[in-house]
Amino acid sequence: MSNVSADLIWEVSRPYNSFLVQRKAGGAPRFSRDPLNLTNLHSRKYAGFVNDKAIGIVPNEKGGVQVISKKPASANKPASGVYKVTYGGNKTSRKTYKAVANQAAKNGYRPDLRPAAVARASAIRRSQRSTKPDPVKKPRGAAAKRAAADKQ
Repeated sequence: MSNVSADLIWEVSRPYNSFLVQRKAGGAPRFSRDPLNLTNLHSRKYAGFVNDKAIGIVPNEKGGVQVISKKPASANKPASGVYKVTYGGNKTSRKTYKAVANQAAKNGYRPDLRPAAVARASAIRRSQRSTKPDPVKKPRGAAAKRAAADKQ
């Protein structure tokens, strides 16, 4: 555990930190680029740099996802305080989501982040799928069929 409480760190770094993304529009939400932030919203619950237990999900280079979690015991050693697990693209999506959900909620790690972690993994896996080509449009009606035959 660190010597300073997470609440104090959040209150000090909330208005200005390196992960904060602010827009000039008055009512626009504030976002975060923190890799340990599952929703990319600037809030105390999802801030990975503040919480002793945090989870982040990023895409893997060769498909699949990589789950990054903080070790609570290594709060004073940030370089060695990160645990990474990679779930490849060859693994089925259902198994990946189950593994991510278990890693987030097992042993009381952060069960409140389970839905956000599964949603993030799902969005990443969905973005990695190849798109189907659009089907060829068939001419409908007699006039369209004659026009298509005249073009050939």
